[in-house]
Amino acid sequence: MASALARRAIGSPAAAAALWAASRGFASVGSDIVSAAPGVSLQKARSWDEGVATKFSTTPLKDIFHGKKVVIFGLPGAYTGVCSQSHVPSYKNNIDKLKAKGINSVICVAVNDPYVLNGWAEKLQAKDAIEFYGDLDGSFHKSLDLEIDLSAALLGRRSHRWSAFVDDGKIKAFNVEKAPSEFKVSGAEVILDQI
Repeated sequence: MASALARRAIGSPAAAAALWAASRGFASVGSDIVSAAPGVSLQKARSWDEGVATKFSTTPLKDIFHGKKVVIFGLPGAYTGVCSQSHVPSYKNNIDKLKAKGINSVICVAVNDPYVLNGWAEKLQAKDAIEFYGDLDGSFHKSLDLEIDLSAALLGRRSHRWSAFVDDGKIKAFNVEKAPSEFKVSGAEVILDQI
């Protein structure tokens, strides 16, 4: 009932989701995503041999966001249903529209290791369009209060399903699904209208 009222009052599912996310304490529009997760680095998707060759390097958030227009989306995990069938394909299929709006990079992040994400990105044939990053210990998602316990689905601590438009580190649009099985506000079609 409250979410229906919020949708009517605000006018769109994305606006209602943003209001819901703000009420839950998630990162918010106007926040600096790098400052919200101090000292956090992500692990770019790669093969094991590439990991060895790069001495298992990580990428600081400032290198991902500063001076760039980025669309980032988080999801519960590689090889899972909605993530594989809807979430990643929505961005892969809209990459040209996102680039036309001046987006420098589209990033998918999940609480997985970079090797699993690499295999998954290759299977989805999305590696040329989307940059995949692992949040191995979940510290990025914990910092943004986007961690969720999905032990009931045998996944353990993971990420909520979400998306954001970030300009030079500042969150300009932020969407969080109410449940990890939902795919209403975190897809590329919604974020395109928010850029």
